[in-house]
Amino acid sequence: MLSSFERLLFIRRVSIFQELRDEFLVKLASAMDELSFPSDHTIFEQGEEGRSLYIVVSGRVRVHLGDRDLAKLEQGTFFGEMSLFDAEPRSASVTTLETCDCLTLNQLQLIDAIEETPEIAVNITRSLSRRIRELNGKINTYEKQLKEVNS
Repeated sequence: MLSSFERLLFIRRVSIFQELRDEFLVKLASAMDELSFPSDHTIFEQGEEGRSLYIVVSGRVRVHLGDRDLAKLEQGTFFGEMSLFDAEPRSASVTTLETCDCLTLNQLQLIDAIEETPEIAVNITRSLSRRIRELNGKINTYEKQLKEVNS
């Protein structure tokens, strides 16, 4: 369990919260819940309703569709943000690779945060764009491999 000060220091280093005012981060950090998960625990499954964004405090998680890994995330990274914006079911499953501690931010807290500090939305959009580019690169690699196999 993180102290209030440790929580503030931690979220200050998370990409979506960088460059935000300390007084705002103090308020945001105190509103977050902290959850612990054992190794090989499914945090959520593809198709479930989503109401929280998760930030990895310690441990690692895998984002996956069935047996196919999309990403492995470590300390300081976040996941689960898409369903907060589009109210659609989770697009992938997330399972812990080891014991994992996370901070969570629910939809209402995120909307309040964006209203007070719109830079968060810009930072999340940047991160989503980066992830889409990475996935596009993986798709291109898979397509090339398929063409080579089928040639």
